[in-house]
Amino acid sequence: MKLEGLKDTFFENVSKTDKSFTKHFHETYTVGVTHGGVFKSNVLGEVDYSYGHSTRIINPGEVHGGDSDAWQYTNFYPSVTLMSEIYGQIFGERNIPLFKEHIIEDAQLYSLLFRLFVSVYQDAEAMIVESQLIETLSYLIQHYTDYAKPLDTVQYDTAIIKRSVEMIHDMLDSNLSLEMLASNVGLSKYHFLRTFKQHTGITPHHFIITQRIHRATQGIISGDCISEASIAAGFSDQSHFTRHFKRMYGYTPLHLLKSSNIVLYK
Repeated sequence: MKLEGLKDTFFENVSKTDKSFTKHFHETYTVGVTHGGVFKSNVLGEVDYSYGHSTRIINPGEVHGGDSDAWQYTNFYPSVTLMSEIYGQIFGERNIPLFKEHIIEDAQLYSLLFRLFVSVYQDAEAMIVESQLIETLSYLIQHYTDYAKPLDTVQYDTAIIKRSVEMIHDMLDSNLSLEMLASNVGLSKYHFLRTFKQHTGITPHHFIITQRIHRATQGIISGDCISEASIAAGFSDQSHFTRHFKRMYGYTPLHLLKSSNIVLYK
């Protein structure tokens, strides 16, 4: 069975970093392993440590960041569609699995993920990669899912946040202001700022920057040059984008283009 959700899945392998990662979120899951060193992980304000041979799981939309010390890791970013596909193959329901445990000490899970990552980076046959991915994510879902929700569930469950996020997506390349966003939902700037941060964990400005980084990154891995992708996503220039990208990922957009450690699975 062809896994449609696997297309354009992003893999990254970092041999060593001592970087700090600013608070951000992804619209995908983050699934990764620590090979060595340590990462001090902060997810939704909860701090935990990822040491060698542990697995790290972040749900879509969860605000996270942290600090690294000689951290060696491999991550990939499975889409909501892909995780729902695997969940559906197991349980017959197109639900989204969600995980409360963000750092998992499980030697078998680490081994399964390590084998999958080796296959991806060695450009193994698609059937091998997909079989290993199904086995790995099935193990993760069956052993560590805390609850599930329908695939079409709105991520932001209040009308104010939903309308604000829709406006941000529609006008991401524009000069959005706090006044515009607050007026869109009929609140003062003070009350809008407090409400938005309460529900998302970050300020509207931080949310917009994160969304712009995601859009520019997709443009780059789809073939756009860095400067074009930066402007198209709403950044004032390439240096502005590069500065924020490095705070999120720990490396520059140029590294994204040139490094064999970055893979966009086709």
